[in-house]
Amino acid sequence: MAYKASHRFSRISARKVRPLATMIRGKFADEALDILKFQPDRGARLLEKVLKSALGNAQDPEQNPGKTVRVEQLVVTDARVDGGPMFKRIRPVSRGMAYMIKRRSAHISVALEEISEL
Repeated sequence: MAYKASHRFSRISARKVRPLATMIRGKFADEALDILKFQPDRGARLLEKVLKSALGNAQDPEQNPGKTVRVEQLVVTDARVDGGPMFKRIRPVSRGMAYMIKRRSAHISVALEEISEL
């Protein structure tokens, strides 16, 4: 069973978070947390929060009653960062022209599975 968590409409460009998601994909969950903890990027903090939320969902007794999940056996099967909607702003530039500024957002999602199920 896959345990999922997501952060939608995150105020960061998806392009900045995608390399971090690629780094943790396929790793054990505790190893992925260690990798993200030592990354200096702001996107690492956001991805770390989503990963911790997925770990919390895995340990939630309401989602899987009567079953205990060991964190050491969870693997990050899906770490995806998709582009979200953009805030569009206009910046005046020389000769009366206007340039479009796109303030991008992202949808970050993480899925974990037990290694015995893979």
